[in-house]
Amino acid sequence: MHYFDDIFGYPIPLFFKNLIIAIIAILLGIFVRFIIHKIFLLLSRWWDFIVIKSTIKHLHRPIAIFIPLLFLNFSLDVMVMPAAIRIPLDKSLEIALTATFALILVRIINVLEDFFYLKYDLNKENNLKERKIRTQLQFVRKFIVSLIILITAAIILLSFESMRKIGAGLLTGVGIGGIIIGFAAQKSLGNLLAGFQIAFTQPIRIDDVLIVEGEWGKVEEITLTYVVVNIWDQRRLILPITYFIEKPFQNWTRVSADLLGTVFLYLDYTIPIEPLRQEMTRLLSANPLWDKRVNVVQVTDSTKDGSIEVRFLMSASNSSRAFDLRCNIREAMIAFIQTNYPESLPKRRLEFKDKFEGI
Repeated sequence: MHYFDDIFGYPIPLFFKNLIIAIIAILLGIFVRFIIHKIFLLLSRWWDFIVIKSTIKHLHRPIAIFIPLLFLNFSLDVMVMPAAIRIPLDKSLEIALTATFALILVRIINVLEDFFYLKYDLNKENNLKERKIRTQLQFVRKFIVSLIILITAAIILLSFESMRKIGAGLLTGVGIGGIIIGFAAQKSLGNLLAGFQIAFTQPIRIDDVLIVEGEWGKVEEITLTYVVVNIWDQRRLILPITYFIEKPFQNWTRVSADLLGTVFLYLDYTIPIEPLRQEMTRLLSANPLWDKRVNVVQVTDSTKDGSIEVRFLMSASNSSRAFDLRCNIREAMIAFIQTNYPESLPKRRLEFKDKFEGI
């Protein structure tokens, strides 16, 4: 057969034949991807299931790339081309398929995450179990995604002969460098191990209420290396993950979200306590923030300046409600005392002695 011209030694008729095969393979892959997408859309209309909707959301784009590439890779077996073109093309497709497949694995993890996040909803009143599961899921997801990325990068690099030689040379010939890298990575390894410890022993969980570094806030995010605490005034406190292994901190929701709140008032000795108890009971009974567990009024101390310390103890289902309930009770009790027992508000007593006394 006579060829009139060629492209880099590649005969033009053969080039066009392979190009047509490649276009057909890609179009066939697009068609298969279209059919799969339509099937999932129909399933989402018939069956209101989060996994189907999440699959469409997360896997639509990666699958749209992966399936045509896969068909194109299969079509190489029926193409005739010089080794100088086939080898680079084959290698490029291999790398693209590997990277796209890794992306699909990451998106599948996102689909599973959506399912478990819906199943273990944090908006429940008593969400201790949900916070436990979410903390573990968040850490495991980030660890697996990091592992997928590292393995994918390793597979791509090791597919090149030159990279394998470099890797072998580094493993056998750079012992001192390995020791230095080991020392440098010691802190990172410590963070990783601390992350595993936090994920499964759970001194903290997602949405836990903490007092840390003198600040009140909620655990917003736990990564492989640090923890984000959302402070009450919307600042973010970023702490290394090892902090929660090595240093003391307060966790107000370690066992449950239930919390006791206190209000202290300093009043004169003349204040009658029983009316305060009755008013406290009335206020709590009318307040939806109270969870009906604890309602106590006690004189807990007497001060040197001539006043007594009265403690109002109450309970709420979580720390935010407890804070609001304390503020409400404090304001209402002060108003009650001002209206009914103004003479029992704190007083400063001055005693005057006659300078002529004893003469």
